[in-house]
Amino acid sequence: MSRIQRLIKIIWVIGKYRLDEFLPLTHLPLPLRLLFMLAPWRLFPKPELPRGARIRYALEELGPIFIKFGQILSTRRDLLPDDIAIELKSLQDNVAPFPGETAQMIVEQALKQSTDDIFLSFDIKPLASASIAQVHAAQLQDGTEVVVKVIRPGITRVIHQDIALMYVVAGLAEKYWEDGKRLHPVEIVSDYEKTIFDELDLQREAANASQLRRNFENSSLIYMPEIFWDYTNTDVLVMERVYGVPVADIDTLNAHGTNLKKLAEKGVDIFFTQVFRDSFFHADMHPGNIFVNVDNPEDPQYIAIDFGIVGSLTPDDQSYLARNLLAFFNRDYRQVAELHISSGWVPEDTPVNEFESAIRTVCEPIFEKPLKDISFGQVLLRLFQTARRFNMEVQPQLVLLQKTLLNIEGLGRQLYPDLDLWTTAQPFLEDWMKQRVGPPGLWKNIKQHIPSWLEQSPEIPQMVYDAINQVKNLDNFSHNQERSIKALKQEMHRRQGINKDYMFAALAFGAAVLSQNAEAVDWLRDLPGQSWLLAGIGLYFLIKRK
Repeated sequence: MSRIQRLIKIIWVIGKYRLDEFLPLTHLPLPLRLLFMLAPWRLFPKPELPRGARIRYALEELGPIFIKFGQILSTRRDLLPDDIAIELKSLQDNVAPFPGETAQMIVEQALKQSTDDIFLSFDIKPLASASIAQVHAAQLQDGTEVVVKVIRPGITRVIHQDIALMYVVAGLAEKYWEDGKRLHPVEIVSDYEKTIFDELDLQREAANASQLRRNFENSSLIYMPEIFWDYTNTDVLVMERVYGVPVADIDTLNAHGTNLKKLAEKGVDIFFTQVFRDSFFHADMHPGNIFVNVDNPEDPQYIAIDFGIVGSLTPDDQSYLARNLLAFFNRDYRQVAELHISSGWVPEDTPVNEFESAIRTVCEPIFEKPLKDISFGQVLLRLFQTARRFNMEVQPQLVLLQKTLLNIEGLGRQLYPDLDLWTTAQPFLEDWMKQRVGPPGLWKNIKQHIPSWLEQSPEIPQMVYDAINQVKNLDNFSHNQERSIKALKQEMHRRQGINKDYMFAALAFGAAVLSQNAEAVDWLRDLPGQSWLLAGIGLYFLIKRK
C-alpha cells in the first residue's frame, strides 16, 4: 500500500511540474497514456521555468533519495543535455535533522554501551544532516575531539521502496522511450543502487578513509582524519574532528595570505597521485567535503572528509587513460581511436578511420583555446560522448573518474583562474609512463614473475623425463595408428623444447637475481650489464616458442 501511495505522489509531482511533456505518451501503455492525458493538472498553466529547473524542483520535492539520484545523475554528462546536467548539479541536500536523542539511542544500540561510558561529552545538536546520515560532535574519555556519524533511522526501507519505483520508471523508459535503449536507464539505476547502499555501510566508509590516510601518511598535500575503529561499525562511525577553512571560502583564505596558486596545483597533484600512483581515489571531492589547513599559508594543506564514494582503476585502465590524455594533447587522434578499441572500451569491429574522424571533429575546436583554458574534464566528457555513438559502454569507475576530475578542476580554477592543468599534469603523466614502460617498469614486471618461474623450475626435469617416456611408449602402438603416433611424437618433442626453454629461462632469471645481490658469486657480479644481459637471455627463451 505504501508503494502505491508513493507512486501516486511521484505521478502527482511529475504532473505538477508538467514533466509529462517529456514523456513519449504515444508509446506508453494505454492505462498510463489515459492517466496522463486525462490528469487534472493539464487544466493548470505550465510553470514558466526551463526544463532543467522543473526537473530539479521535482526531485527536491520527492525527497532525499531522489535528490541524491539527481546529484549522481548530474555527473553523467555523457548522457544528459548540458542544461539539465548543470541544473541538477545545483541540487541541494537540505534534509531536516532527526532528533539528537534518536541518534544517541542508535549509537548505544550499535556499540552496546552507554554514550556516557564511551564519550566524555556528546552534543545532542547535530553538526550537519544529510539524506543518509547526520553528524554529532563528541569527545572521547581521553579528551580527543571526534565526530560521530549516525545512519538515519528507517532510511534502508525508504531506499528499497524508492529504488524499486525507480526500476519501474527506468524499465518503462527503456521500453517505450526512443532514446531509452541508448541511455540505459535501468543500468543507471543499478549503478545508483550500488552507490547508495555502499554509503549505508559506515564500516566501508571507515575502511576507505583508513586506506586513503595510509596512502598520504605524512604528506604535505592532504590530511585524512583518523578512524577510531573501537567505536565504528555499519551504523556508526567515529572519526577525528578536523578544523580548517572551507575550500570555497576564498575571502577567508585570502585573509590568511594563502598561496592559492600552490593550493590549486596541489589539488591537481593529489588527483593524479591518487589515480596513477595508488589507483584509489576519493570520488566525492566537492567543496563541501574539502577544507584547507592554513597554519602554513605559503604551503597550505588540504583536509578531506566523507569517504563514502571512492573509485579505482585497473592497471590497464590506468595505462590507457594516461596514453589517451597524452595522445589527445599531442592531437594524435588516430592513437586515441586505436587505444579505445584495443582497451575494449568500444567494440573491436569499430572502423578506426570513422572513429578517428569523429574524435577529431568533436575535440579539435578545444585547441582553439589557450592551454590554460582547456578542461581535462571536458576532454574526457567529449571522448565519452563521441565513443557513445560507437556503442561504448562507459564503465562506472570511469564515470567516477570524470566526476572527480571535474570537481578538482572546477575547484582549482575557482582558487586560481589561470591554473594551467596541462603544465601541472604533463610531467606527472610522462614520468608515470616512463616508469611503466621503460627499463625500470620492465625489470619490475620481470622480478614479479621470477618467483613463479623459479617455483616451477624444480618440476621441469621431471616434466622432460615424463615427456621422453611418453614418446618411447608410443612405439608400442600398432602400425594402424602410425599417423596419429607421428603427430603425437611431434607434439611431445615440441613440449620437450618448451620445457627446456622454460628451464633455461628460469636459470637465466635466477642468475639475474643473484647478480643483483651483493653476496652473489664474483664472476656473475663483475659481468658488464650482467643483470640486463641475463634477463634478456631469459626473456629470449620465454618468447622463443610463442
